[in-house]
Amino acid sequence: MVRPYNHQLKGASRKLRKQMTDAEQLLWSHLRGRQLLGVQFNRQKPVGPYVVDFFAAAALLVIEVDGSQHLQEEHGKRDVARDLFLQEQGLTVLRFDNRQVLLETAAVLEEIFRICQQRANPPCPPFAKGGT
Repeated sequence: MVRPYNHQLKGASRKLRKQMTDAEQLLWSHLRGRQLLGVQFNRQKPVGPYVVDFFAAAALLVIEVDGSQHLQEEHGKRDVARDLFLQEQGLTVLRFDNRQVLLETAAVLEEIFRICQQRANPPCPPFAKGGT
């Protein structure tokens, strides 16, 4: 279960929305306004003690767009702890680096689409035999 909204992170999330990277802006242009399977995404959304880059509640999906600082060992350790916390909340975490988002946009969107299709729109159960 996802923890309640952390009001203490509201200011930080607003600041991050104003300072989005080029990769985050590009991805947001494809996710905003329910463009992907009608799923609503939020950007720079507080989830527990963290502010995640993109969040889709209907798909229980977090998308992180990582800059080069995520390659540093210490930052990588924090990412692992963050991902573990989010997964314990029942969330799927997708991580893409800035380069992937900027140069392989279609592939990134296909992966997000695939996860949303599985998690936000589960297949309908088959009709019972003999039913109408």
